[in-house]
Parts: sequence; C-alpha cells; structure tokens
Amino acid sequence: MAQVLKFLPELNGEELRHIAEIFKEMADDEAEQFAKIYRVRRRDPMMILVASLGGLLLLPGLQRFILGQVGMGILYLFTIGLCFIGSIVDIVTYQKLAMEYNTKVAKEVLLIMDNNFEST
Repeated sequence: MAQVLKFLPELNGEELRHIAEIFKEMADDEAEQFAKIYRVRRRDPMMILVASLGGLLLLPGLQRFILGQVGMGILYLFTIGLCFIGSIVDIVTYQKLAMEYNTKVAKEVLLIMDNNFEST
C-alpha cells in the first residue's frame, strides 16, 4: 500500500486496494509509469457525484458521457434521466460507477504498458 500512496496519494478505499494488488508485481519504475498514465485517465468519485447532480439538475446523462457511456448518456438525455429515476440512482451509486470505470482504465493502462514493453 505504501508504494501506491507514494505514487497515487489521492486513492482510497476499494480503488486503493485494487491498485495495490496491481502494484504488487511491479518495480518502482513500472509503478511510477503506471501511476502517471492512470492518474490522467481515472475519474475521481467526487467528480462523478458532481456530474450526477448536474445530470439531475441541468443536463441529463452528463455523468454517463463523462464515464464514456455515450449510449446511456443519449438515453438519459432523451428520457430526462429515465424520468429522473436513473439520475437519482447514479447519485446514490456514484462510487460504484467511478470504481467500475477506474477498474477498466487500470486494465487499459496495463495493456498499454505491456504493448510498450513488447515493442522495446
């Protein structure tokens, strides 16, 4: 965990544990490279919460567009957040939405790093 906090001090909870599992098999230079890429691509759970509130009050589906779920974003947009129910559910489950997105990003970063390693 100390290695994760060294490179990604903003993480906590389930995301911290997930990244710590990934870092177990990495050297410091690999962990630093992973952290640089991951930090840029990840979504902060509080940003998802703010976007969900914005989705409820201003632009339905905003949070889904931010999470890269364009189809769901369009659905929310045209159904006014599935009659507000979907937007309210997203407000309640914002941490789960962020964790799912960040888990996907971590896998993508590992693939990028593997591809870079194989090409050198």
